[in-house]
Amino acid sequence: MSEQIEDKEQDVKEKEEETTEIYPQTGESTAEQPEDDGEPGSDGEEVHADRTTTDVLEAEEAEPDLHDDAEQLIELQKPETVGKLTDVLETVEEAETQADLPDDVEQLREPQRKENVGNSTATVKVVLVPEGHVMTVAFAIGLSIQELKCHLASELRVPADVLQISLDGRVVEEQKSLMELGVRPHGSTRMEMSSTDPTTHPLRPVRPPEHDNMPDVITVRVQTDEGEFQEVVVEIERPRQQKAFLGGYRHRLTGVEYHHAALQTLPKRRPDRGVVVFSRETQTVKVKSQAQQCPVNVYTQMTGIGCYVSCMNDKLVAPSNYITADEYHDRRLKAVIRLQSFVRRWLAQQEVNRLRRERERRMAWLELQERRRREEKEEQLRDRRQRMMNPRRREDINLLYQALEKWRCEEEQRINSTLRGAERKAALCSLLEQETQQIATIGRHQIAIQNDNYDKTVRNFLDKCAAPHQWRAADGGLIEMDSPHTIRARELRDLYSNINLFTVSREARRDALTTLKHTVQEHECQLTRDIVDLIDREVDLMTCGVKAANLEGLRKRISTLFLQYIKIPAFNPEVAKLLKVPQNPSQLRNTMFLCRSCYRYLPSGDFSPSANTRLSGRCHECTSLDNIARTRNDYSYYKNILKRLRADEQQLNKEAKIPFLLQVEDMRYLVEVVWTSRSALQASKDLFNLVFVRWERQRDWSPWNCILLSKEEISAHVQVEDVHKAYEATFIRRIEHKHTLARRHFSQISVMAEYLDSQPSASLGNQLVSKPITMATGKHATNTTPASAH
Repeated sequence: MSEQIEDKEQDVKEKEEETTEIYPQTGESTAEQPEDDGEPGSDGEEVHADRTTTDVLEAEEAEPDLHDDAEQLIELQKPETVGKLTDVLETVEEAETQADLPDDVEQLREPQRKENVGNSTATVKVVLVPEGHVMTVAFAIGLSIQELKCHLASELRVPADVLQISLDGRVVEEQKSLMELGVRPHGSTRMEMSSTDPTTHPLRPVRPPEHDNMPDVITVRVQTDEGEFQEVVVEIERPRQQKAFLGGYRHRLTGVEYHHAALQTLPKRRPDRGVVVFSRETQTVKVKSQAQQCPVNVYTQMTGIGCYVSCMNDKLVAPSNYITADEYHDRRLKAVIRLQSFVRRWLAQQEVNRLRRERERRMAWLELQERRRREEKEEQLRDRRQRMMNPRRREDINLLYQALEKWRCEEEQRINSTLRGAERKAALCSLLEQETQQIATIGRHQIAIQNDNYDKTVRNFLDKCAAPHQWRAADGGLIEMDSPHTIRARELRDLYSNINLFTVSREARRDALTTLKHTVQEHECQLTRDIVDLIDREVDLMTCGVKAANLEGLRKRISTLFLQYIKIPAFNPEVAKLLKVPQNPSQLRNTMFLCRSCYRYLPSGDFSPSANTRLSGRCHECTSLDNIARTRNDYSYYKNILKRLRADEQQLNKEAKIPFLLQVEDMRYLVEVVWTSRSALQASKDLFNLVFVRWERQRDWSPWNCILLSKEEISAHVQVEDVHKAYEATFIRRIEHKHTLARRHFSQISVMAEYLDSQPSASLGNQLVSKPITMATGKHATNTTPASAH
């Protein structure tokens, strides 16, 4: 062993003489070891032995203190170095021994090598053309090129049939293996791979090379035991950043540079002990030194021999009174109290300013609410005057008749109070004549309104016929569907609109008449024959040059007859659902009723139900006519109250039903009979300003859970949580009495009886009797007093 160490020392000395140590320099680029020196050769075991010896020598050359012979001898005498040299010498001797084996032994080992040669691996470097990217794969040399293409196709995510592999500029056949191409076990080869369809399937790595962390692969054959070898696959990681240059050595003869290897492994992380540890900087207190002495040197000079110091600016300092500790603390206490008084004064001023701002904001809000109510009332009066000056609906006509009745009553009262005898009779006759003239004027307005609304009514009727069928889908969207009947109705509507255009040219009018003629000729009846005759007559007159003003009557006849044609279900099936008279005679028995005033059979929709859910004896037209002739009441007040009540309850509870069951007549009964047309708190009689709200906020609105208030009183009532604590007992009993009257009246309606509370209305006995109200006068007068009052 000592002889081997001495030989090794001699080799090291010779190696030192041939090498020169180099060190890193600032700003210089780092040269890397050539790639050929780091790759395994193709000489099998001898190359492995040479590679191991070279590695040991390079490790020894990396020591920076090899110049000193004494230190070299100490290093070589260490157990670790002796073990390394022993392994190297054993490996060299084994290689030499294997080289001197007779040919018979080599022949015996040859079959075994042929069996394992197909399973041996080699390093294959594939260059992607034309990008130039390199892929390194460890591949068995017994596999075919086709299998190599399949593996690379899965890595590159392209079809295998578009890949083309070439070696030394020649395309390689897919059936050949790497062994047939001359690749030795544990060797390396370089191939080029291109795509036959570079436009559709270009060859590029999945990630860019700078972001690719795919390792290069080499296969190293290592001897484990005597006569046994093991193939080890080594992965070489490509670093993402430039490694630091740590120095190295340069061979004096060949000029090859060997650099020191940088650290490749991460530092070992300390185990977490479960205790939060802080650095020293966070545990120490920063101390700041500050001098207390005056930065300027102060000195005193007195008058002396040869020096005169003036005393003109001197001050006489006399000691003040001595202050005890109690006096000092008393003075501090007074100062603190004074500071507190100033602070409390400032806080009081802030609070006063806050209260003043809140008061101003409250007054501004009240003024805004008052101005809004005033503007709303003015808007209602303005709208009322506009409706009286330009009536457009039936409610506007009722408003005119109510104003006329009010004027008549005032004039009659004035005549009865100021005149007597014949003058009174003459004045009453004059008043009657004026009333007659006013009624005639209102009647002319009503006729003009009907004529103006006729075209709008017909247009709405035709639009309803032509409207498609609609329903809501599961996702909330609106689905529309056209049927053949709706398409037919839409065609008739468009044709009717073209017929009523009298300002078009003669050619357009003639085309519209021709289309109408072909349309009505599809059905043969007396109505269609009359329409065709009128169309031919108008065409002849237009041919003769008759003016359009003279053809106005003829055109109106054609329009009227065509409208009758549209309203016949046989010609327009979609109109059947809009006709008042059903086509099925069996439906007439249940929906048609006789009006006791005009003696006409009308559908149930033309009658108003009474409190007992029975239809009244008169239809809507007769009721309106009787109102115009006798009482002349305007129900727009109650209609507005009901409309606002429904809107408010819809916001509070979307499932509210009782406000939508009430009609205008029911609202009139509640206002006039139950609540006597005045608010419950301030007794306001302005119907424009009255609103129904809930009596108890937690319960839904109903005639027995409501209160009639003005708009000014609502804001205060809606803030009340418990009415029994906010109002007096007398006021609560008066409200409960009105609720009992409403309960008794509406309990006669079967639909409303379902929503009655469990509390029986008869608990108060027969002492509570509702006030009767006469809805009309004369022989058709009806009394709405409940049955319990009799």
